[in-house]
Amino acid sequence: MAADDRLLSDKATLRARLLHGRARLDAAERAEAGAALRERVLAIPEIQAAQVVAAYVSVGAEPATRDLLDGWHAAGVTVLLPVLLADRDLDWSVYGGPGTLRPAERGLLEPVGDRMGVAALSSAGAIVVPALAVDLAGWRLGRGGGSYDRALARAPAGLFTAALVYDGEVLASVPVGPDDRPVCAAVTPDRLLRLR
Repeated sequence: MAADDRLLSDKATLRARLLHGRARLDAAERAEAGAALRERVLAIPEIQAAQVVAAYVSVGAEPATRDLLDGWHAAGVTVLLPVLLADRDLDWSVYGGPGTLRPAERGLLEPVGDRMGVAALSSAGAIVVPALAVDLAGWRLGRGGGSYDRALARAPAGLFTAALVYDGEVLASVPVGPDDRPVCAAVTPDRLLRLR
């Protein structure tokens, strides 16, 4: 098996295992984890100092972000949310608060506001991204589309970036390819791990 094929296979196997684990969480467990994550994220100094935060709208069994987004919006923080483009890159739009999201492709929710372009991420003071797992070196495993890796590649050097995961999703290592981009931290319901 070629190295590229092995990498894709290893990532697919790990994704399947992690998605199966998430599917076993019930609504109460997800809600409890989401509340704990919200408090942990809001306590991060880099997040507290940011006037603009790029984040995402959680769907399905992902760690919940809706209360976090609404809290930032209510506090006057500008929240940039992604809009998935046809080529799987991410455009960005400002979150207008509760009731301003619409269904999009792939079961996602996106903001209804004006699009700001892929470079809008450079205005963020902190970035919060989804992940299925993060390893102890800061490498994240996403869903496989490469959207957030492309976005993270555009982030200014030294910008605080964090992935939200459940406690069992911080691993010793994850398979890493040449296009993957690391994050500075992993945030779980129980802890903040600074990784870079």
